[in-house]
Amino acid sequence: MGILNFLKNEFIDIIDWVDESNDLIIWKFPRHDNEIKMNAKLTVRESQQAVFLNEGTIADVYKPGMYTLSTQNMPILTSLKGWKYGFDSPFKADVYFINTRQFINQKWGTKNALIIEDDKFGFIELRAFGTFAYKIIDGAKFLKEVAGTGTHFNTEEINGQLRSLMVSKFTTSIGTGHFTIEKIAGNIEELSNEVHIKLNQDFNNYGLEITKFLIENISMPDKIKDEIFEYSRLNKIDMQKLTQFKAAQSIETAAANTNLPGLGVGMGVGLGMGNVISNAMFTSSQNSAPPPIPIQSSYFVAINGQQAGPFDIEALKNLVHTNQLTRETLVWTNTMSNWEKAETVRALANLFTNIPPQLPTL
Repeated sequence: MGILNFLKNEFIDIIDWVDESNDLIIWKFPRHDNEIKMNAKLTVRESQQAVFLNEGTIADVYKPGMYTLSTQNMPILTSLKGWKYGFDSPFKADVYFINTRQFINQKWGTKNALIIEDDKFGFIELRAFGTFAYKIIDGAKFLKEVAGTGTHFNTEEINGQLRSLMVSKFTTSIGTGHFTIEKIAGNIEELSNEVHIKLNQDFNNYGLEITKFLIENISMPDKIKDEIFEYSRLNKIDMQKLTQFKAAQSIETAAANTNLPGLGVGMGVGLGMGNVISNAMFTSSQNSAPPPIPIQSSYFVAINGQQAGPFDIEALKNLVHTNQLTRETLVWTNTMSNWEKAETVRALANLFTNIPPQLPTL
């Protein structure tokens, strides 16, 4: 009998996994078609899970610890196989060990430039890269939804899917308009957190958690950087100022091309842009004109039991000096619902500041 035949006829009584790799996520215990002995010892180390499969169907899952396999701690497998209580014969099952430690310092980045549309700068090419970390939180779900039933599964086999989703969520977060192009550099941490949350909303469904997501750098063409630096000198960025700035750049370019055959075209562009500047500046001067002088309110006054007026403020001052308008005199204007004493109307209070009150009756 050869050594291979000997191994195939042996019952398995010890099941464990010592992971010596840096990238292995799932490892299938090599059973060699042998049966597992009832009361075999199962060792699940820290940062591991063990998943038993019966003919491709996920059965029992074990957390870190030492187990003596029996019908009592294999309830799902017992049910699937129809074992009776106290069953102690050898059995067949596939055993997968899941590595649940964190896989850190994984790299992500954009393979090609992303085309982002910004309200102020139009279509812009962006590139980004960074690091991330993840771990398996539900071995059975990850085995079923992602890894399948191969003999092993490593980080490189899942990292490609992770990177693609990260780039997608990064693009979505910028495209929502919450982060404008000129503010991205100062909000990388906030942007990282937003992408991190969106990633876990998807990957938790596959038994996987992104424990860390960092954007280390976001780059854009130098021309866009220069424009952002130039615009930052303006007190307020608006379309009118952008038009003036763009027009000025075009005139400078046309002036620099005086020795080229396209001089006439350059001058035409310059003159056209000059009109744009003129119109924009004229619009600006109109927009910066002072508002119209407000219309003063006028008041009706009750004099000797009769309605008189309306009087503006200057006329009311004269009535005060002639003692026809006193603090007790009733007044009314179109913003008031009823006649009120003059001293209770805030707009008229200053009329009486230098007027002494009436002498008391002796």
